[in-house]
Amino acid sequence: MDNGARDLSKRKDLPLSCGTLVINARGEVLLCHVTGHDLWDLPKGMQEPGEPAIGSARRELHEETGLEFAESLFIEIGRFDFRPDKRLHLFRVHAPQTLMDLGHLRCTSHFIDSQTGRPRPEMDGFRWASRSDVRQLCGPNMQRVLLSIHW
Repeated sequence: MDNGARDLSKRKDLPLSCGTLVINARGEVLLCHVTGHDLWDLPKGMQEPGEPAIGSARRELHEETGLEFAESLFIEIGRFDFRPDKRLHLFRVHAPQTLMDLGHLRCTSHFIDSQTGRPRPEMDGFRWASRSDVRQLCGPNMQRVLLSIHW
């Protein structure tokens, strides 16, 4: 990456994607499978104008997984350079023991499939992942961020 791209990624006025690391008792992170892709990702999404980052993270977590946690349970991790055109603001929530089974999770956020014209969920699968799983499942930008922080 050239210096111009690095400088651009540090800009504070770039769009902000807000997400949540849901961590279980084994120290694994909740990942969502991105529909139509080979990649797994955190529940995250773009901050709406005027919306606080924690509000965006909570909204996206609910839309992409159906999970809701009290705001007081969210611990701010911080902001990260994600892509040259986007920054990432992350929060952490410790999952209750009852969340080990992910079979009830559902994504209610949809996109229109370009082939069929029908709505499809943004996320179509859920799993717990270790740090080594992240290396295999996530894209390079998400790997870089997740492997740089303590869960």
